[in-house]
Amino acid sequence: MTNVYEELGVRTIINVAGISTRVGGALMPPEVVSAMSEAAKSSVSMTDLQAAASRFIATITGAEAGYVTSGASASLTLGAAAIIAGLDPGLMERLPNTTGMKNEFVVSREHRTGYDHAIRVAGGKLTEVGMNEQLSGAGVRRTEVWEFEAAINSNTVGILYTATPTSEPPLTSIIKMALKYKLPVLVDAAGQLPPVTNLTKFIELGADLVAFSGGKGLRGPQSSGILCGRRDYIASVALQNMDMDEYFDIWDPPEDFIPKSNIIGIPRHGIGRGFKISKEEIIGLITALKLFSSGKYRPNYQVQQRYLKLVAKRLTGLKLEPKLIIPKDDQFPLLHIILDTNALKMSGFEASRKLKLGAPGVFVSEKLLHENTLIIHPINLDDARTEILIEKLIDVLGDNER
Repeated sequence: MTNVYEELGVRTIINVAGISTRVGGALMPPEVVSAMSEAAKSSVSMTDLQAAASRFIATITGAEAGYVTSGASASLTLGAAAIIAGLDPGLMERLPNTTGMKNEFVVSREHRTGYDHAIRVAGGKLTEVGMNEQLSGAGVRRTEVWEFEAAINSNTVGILYTATPTSEPPLTSIIKMALKYKLPVLVDAAGQLPPVTNLTKFIELGADLVAFSGGKGLRGPQSSGILCGRRDYIASVALQNMDMDEYFDIWDPPEDFIPKSNIIGIPRHGIGRGFKISKEEIIGLITALKLFSSGKYRPNYQVQQRYLKLVAKRLTGLKLEPKLIIPKDDQFPLLHIILDTNALKMSGFEASRKLKLGAPGVFVSEKLLHENTLIIHPINLDDARTEILIEKLIDVLGDNER
């Protein structure tokens, strides 16, 4: 019996690249799929649904409010738009034209990524500070707080901070500095789940808005995300994202979600209208967040370790070195397969390409291909996929002279 992909002539793959969108992200748990299916059977007021989601996200993250977005990138655009426009519908209508408005976000050069175009989509301008001296070998210092402070001017509207385990300067020092100038801090924490503690960490430190992906470690819909933080900013996000084709006089949003008494009118369709998210995705994201925050995924990390140990054992004797990476806390284990390129007569890039072209194709994480290392991410593995993975790895990396 053919599946929905085969009917379209699309092959399925063994995804051990992990949670990247290009390989479909993490497979959703049955509970999430079931909840989305149930959500599809009824109609609902999207304002009421997002308001309920906001309350739940606030409870889980410790933020004042939250919003389900169409991905972490959309969260950054909506967050930037909220910081720039506030609750002023006139300013909302003008975005992304921010001429004459405060529109500059100070960001460390080290924190620039291909995703920060999301800020520019909203009309934000990025003011870089610091140097990549460690990476270039030209020095030992990383971006420092004083460089952020020196860049602040009359057009500065906020601070953009990309969170990783090794980000510098520390977020605490950036928030302390930003408070002096009454500037909000927007944190990009898209890939920082797990661990579960990160759900509350950035808000506890004092961040004004935090963006998470919903389709990575949360295992919700791949096109979903979370933005959490201050209530006034989340209200602005809602006004600029939802379908606002309503009459103001009879529009009655929940006051704890959108304070109607604080605004003079509603925009028609804001800059976030193209980032709309469905009722099914909102329910899916909230279901995944419940599972993740309650620790239901924690036993999976032990199962994933077992799969990776089996792969490493079965590759013993081949011209490679398997190296199991076990994190200290509740995060994904990884398997690094370090190739003996001289013996294999094959680079990491060639090995990855051969694996992709197989039937089924095996897509590994390519972060260390330049070091001739294949990374196996186990989030999508089960018994059957692990056996297929081992077979395909042996086919490509085994003794070519047999």
